[in-house]
Amino acid sequence: MFLTNLLPNLPSSTLETIIYVIAALGVVLTTYAVFLEVERRQDLVFFVGSVCLFVYALYINNVVFMTVSAGLGLASLVEFIEIYLGLHKYDTNELKRIKTLGKYKKQ
Repeated sequence: MFLTNLLPNLPSSTLETIIYVIAALGVVLTTYAVFLEVERRQDLVFFVGSVCLFVYALYINNVVFMTVSAGLGLASLVEFIEIYLGLHKYDTNELKRIKTLGKYKKQ
């Protein structure tokens, strides 16, 4: 078969193919979440991506990968809930300090 040389370990069952598609979706979503500006959306995309990666980690039975993806998912979910309930606070002085720091470097 043509793809055997290119991809020697093709999935043999439908379930395995679905797991690989979920894993690829998790990778894409987690990478995409880094570039999102709106923090609510970023946290939700991180959460969905980490759930997808957790499913793949369960499939390959990797405890370290399960722990990392579960931790990322839990942290993103907590952050989203804090934002949604209005408990997430920003320090405006910190934002001003960061803006002025960038101005001094340009000179």
